[in-house]
Amino acid sequence: MNAPELASPPRQRARPDYGERLRLGMILPNRNIVAESDACAILPAGVSMHTTRLKLHSVSAEDILGMSAGAESAAQLLGPAPIGLIVFHCTAVTTHDPAMGDALIRRIEQASGKPAIATSQALVAAFRTLNARRISMLTPYPQSVNDAEVRFCAHHGVEVVEERGLNLPPTVSTASVTEDEWFARMLEMKRPDVDAYFLSCTNVRAVGVIEALEEELEAPIVTSNQAMLWHALRVSGIGDAIEGYGALLSRH
Repeated sequence: MNAPELASPPRQRARPDYGERLRLGMILPNRNIVAESDACAILPAGVSMHTTRLKLHSVSAEDILGMSAGAESAAQLLGPAPIGLIVFHCTAVTTHDPAMGDALIRRIEQASGKPAIATSQALVAAFRTLNARRISMLTPYPQSVNDAEVRFCAHHGVEVVEERGLNLPPTVSTASVTEDEWFARMLEMKRPDVDAYFLSCTNVRAVGVIEALEEELEAPIVTSNQAMLWHALRVSGIGDAIEGYGALLSRH
């Protein structure tokens, strides 16, 4: 007689997290598929993320300014929700010029009645916390965007001693580049005279290789999503050390 077939064990279901400690609102480029997934992986228990989007077809100056023009409309959508902090999360837009991020923060706060931060502000805070005065930068961007980010960093006292961009065309998603490729390309940039390495763009799949890169490069790694989440938590009074995503997030 054959043994009876056993029923499959019940599926373990994760409990939803409604953000009893903190709810973050995020304004994101419409083509981004990475930032929310990174947030779900990284945010500690009791912190939730709630997103709205603005159109960003490419990283041309015209499209960058076009996305920034929609800040008030996006902020007004998030404002009525019980959110503690709103993040304007796009590296290319907020570092387009040194004043852009601060201007966006003021506009969002006025439109929503909520405190706000921008990706650019998070990056500056991260570099200062890590005492990173000299960095190497890798991006998916064309040279014009890299140049703007170099100028932005210099304005805040951070020297970009080496920068490379993949110059992906607008028809190719930056999320199509694998973690393994980012890992390999950043290893090619290893050098002894930098304090940190910066992997720029909110739509790159890289948080899973941050710790491995830090071990190989013997220096901290900063990514746009990692820095934004770290800064959003810290300015909101949440100092949890989060392991697995690099030196920055592991700090209390």
